[in-house]
Parts: sequence; structure tokens; C-alpha cells
Amino acid sequence: MKDLIFKTNTDLNPLIIRTLLGVVVFVHGAQKLFGWFGGSGFENTMNYFTESLNLPWLIAFSTIILESIGALALIAGLATRFLAIAFTGIGFGIVFTTHLEHGFFMNWFGNQAGEGYEYFILWLGMSIALIFSGGGKYALDRLIVK
Repeated sequence: MKDLIFKTNTDLNPLIIRTLLGVVVFVHGAQKLFGWFGGSGFENTMNYFTESLNLPWLIAFSTIILESIGALALIAGLATRFLAIAFTGIGFGIVFTTHLEHGFFMNWFGNQAGEGYEYFILWLGMSIALIFSGGGKYALDRLIVK
């Protein structure tokens, strides 16, 4: 079971994917957890998730922690497959709770009521690729398997 979850190879592709996905997701998580990069911070984000989106408290909290602390762990290649599965779930959740109604395209020109889901297609593609590949080169997962 440990090999199924943590086993990986020494390819560079998963390293590149996990690093880029982790950085992008971390920025979103830091907005939610710390209020960095123009974000709302933990309390306001929790209120928005639980009151406006009607998410259960545990889902809202888990999303914030996964997008911040989990993203750093992904960059390090720690529990890559587990985090990739979690990010896949978050990505689908974001699309279906917030962005699906606005269509495919991002709101580049400000002429839509909200943002489309095209960005999250990339997020999902990267997450799903990591589920199959594992963390790749320099992943801490490799130390767990040994």
C-alpha cells in the first residue's frame, strides 16, 4: 500500500508539474489563509465559504489548509498522490460551485458576470497527471518508500 501511494520515479516532468501547480495553488491559499496578494484572509474566507457558498465548515477549512500548507507539501513532493487527489476534488468543487455558470473562458475583458473555468481545466489536468506519475525527481515521497 505504501508503494502504491508514495512510489515515484526520477523523471523531471512530475517535478515541473508539481512545482508549478504547487506555486499557483499556494498563492491562492495564501490569499485565503494569510490575506496575502490582496486576499481576504482566513476569517473572511471562512465566512464567504460557509455563509455565501454554504460549504460545511470542515470543507471550507480543509480547502484553505490544502491550498496553503498542502501546496507547500506538494512542491516538496510529500504525499504527492494524496494531495493531487485532494486538489482534483477541490478543482471540481470550484468549477461546479462557482465557475461553471460563467462558461469556459476567463473574464479577460470584464464583460462577464464572473470567471469561467478554463484555468481550472489546467489545474485538474496537472493534478490528474500527478495522481498517475507521483512526485518524480527530488520528491520527498521517495524517502518514504525507502
